Amino acid sequence: MDNFNILNSVLFLTKKLIKRKSISPIDNGCQKILIDRLNKLGFVIKLLPSKSTSNFIAWHGNKEPTLAFSGHTDVVGPGNIYNWYFNPFNPTIYNGMLYGRGSVDMKGALSAMIIATEYFLKYNPHHLGTLLFLITSDEESEATNGTIKIVDKLISINKNINYCIIGEPSSIYKLGDNIKNGRRGSLTCNLTIYSKQKHVAYCSILNNPVYQVISIIHQISKIIENLNLSNLMTPPTTFQVINITTNNSYINTTPKRVIIQLNFRFNYKLKVSIIKNKIELLINKYNLDYEINWIVSSNAFISHTGKLLNIVKEAINFYQGIVPSINNNGGTSDGRFINKLGTQIIELGLINKTIHQENECVSIIDLQQLVKIYYRIIENILT
Repeated sequence: MDNFNILNSVLFLTKKLIKRKSISPIDNGCQKILIDRLNKLGFVIKLLPSKSTSNFIAWHGNKEPTLAFSGHTDVVGPGNIYNWYFNPFNPTIYNGMLYGRGSVDMKGALSAMIIATEYFLKYNPHHLGTLLFLITSDEESEATNGTIKIVDKLISINKNINYCIIGEPSSIYKLGDNIKNGRRGSLTCNLTIYSKQKHVAYCSILNNPVYQVISIIHQISKIIENLNLSNLMTPPTTFQVINITTNNSYINTTPKRVIIQLNFRFNYKLKVSIIKNKIELLINKYNLDYEINWIVSSNAFISHTGKLLNIVKEAINFYQGIVPSINNNGGTSDGRFINKLGTQIIELGLINKTIHQENECVSIIDLQQLVKIYYRIIENILT
């Protein structure tokens, strides 16, 4: 494989995708760019649009083993564009870095997947098994019309996936230094505490719901700490206060209600029902008038380890000279949907230092190296 040609090819495609302002869940033509490339390689394409989300499945071959690349063409908004060194949708190379929204998360990885596939099929036109692409445009938004729909379709047509690489930016300091085979889940608690509005001069701390909320938050932190079951592969369950408001516009009265929002990031060893029961038992001890609403945004998952994990580690070590760690921290990913298929899943992507930030950027050498790593993974599974 020619490093110069690999670099030019992956840069060209990454830039082309960045120029498409595909703020989630709008794809804005990114997937057509990918589909055109895959069509030329002889892939079968199945479009799966759902509301404002664009999805597609593409496959080359029809036997096992099956290796899928999963990714998303949508990006988060650019934030304040005046804080960017360059226009976030005008990809710019500066000091060996490619700047642009989505360069890391995850148009760079998508491009590396495509270029690696092109090289693989050039040298292995009659490969074993099946190579698939599972692409959506709503990973960064609600995730209700994207990969979840793709998985439903795969189940309906009885299409099995043995191995899946997700191009989420898993690396921390050096490309390939960390990979993931699972993620924590996300649970949101919306709690409203009601009280009687009183004059501040004739009210005690016990009558003010704000003080009750402060005490509850303190107790919740202890509960979560005691519930934790973690190790290097299973990061601890955590919680954060997202919002507290009283909607009280008077300076001389206590609030008649406090609205609080909490978010719990829980690992796969901890059931949602346990968190709910513990928190509600705590609140009931305060004898409050309250309403509570729970929302599970995503479930925790961990995929089986096996052949794919070993192949990924070998490919990273071969090109990067390091053995990756496995740490399943961070946010959620579409792996939680693909896991329903019993697939071995590994998240392997670029360095995540600048994702979702102003001046998102990727090393152009990392893009080149990621192509080669993906290529070796395909080669070791399908030949």
